[in-house]
Amino acid sequence: MDYLGPGLITLSLVVVLVGLVYFGWRNRLKRQQDVAPLPAVPEDLPAPVAAYEGQYVVTTTAGDWLDRLAVHSLGIRSNALLRVYPQGVLIERRGVPDLYLPASGISGVRTESGMVGKFVEKDGLAVITWSLGGRDVDTAFRNRHAAEKRPMLEHLRTFVPAVTDNDEDLS
Repeated sequence: MDYLGPGLITLSLVVVLVGLVYFGWRNRLKRQQDVAPLPAVPEDLPAPVAAYEGQYVVTTTAGDWLDRLAVHSLGIRSNALLRVYPQGVLIERRGVPDLYLPASGISGVRTESGMVGKFVEKDGLAVITWSLGGRDVDTAFRNRHAAEKRPMLEHLRTFVPAVTDNDEDLS
């Protein structure tokens, strides 16, 4: 009986915290209703140029690694397979809809050490900047095998428009 009071207080705090997280996520979804739907995966994709196992980390507003997009399951981390095609990149996510990034919308590829909720070693995340309905977003992917990171980045950078003498380096 000596533990009943503290146990009830702890349980109450846990319920309140879970409720706050739920309402925060629900409000984020409401605020992001204007985000365009995800691009459809083309039905006529050829064999992929390359495929990489890893983890889909998150999609955020471009340049703001704390502004997670919750709509379209973009804020849900999951194991994934990143496939590179001549037409774009397909991230096959487990448990949530696949994410297709058309080559024409990809504007940058870089590495980061972290994004909202996931921090790893220096340059441990591959971040693809692309356009989702006119809104620039950053999508992070983490390789399962470190040896595949460099080839994956080289494949992804083939989609980035060429840099002219007056532009900054996109890597």
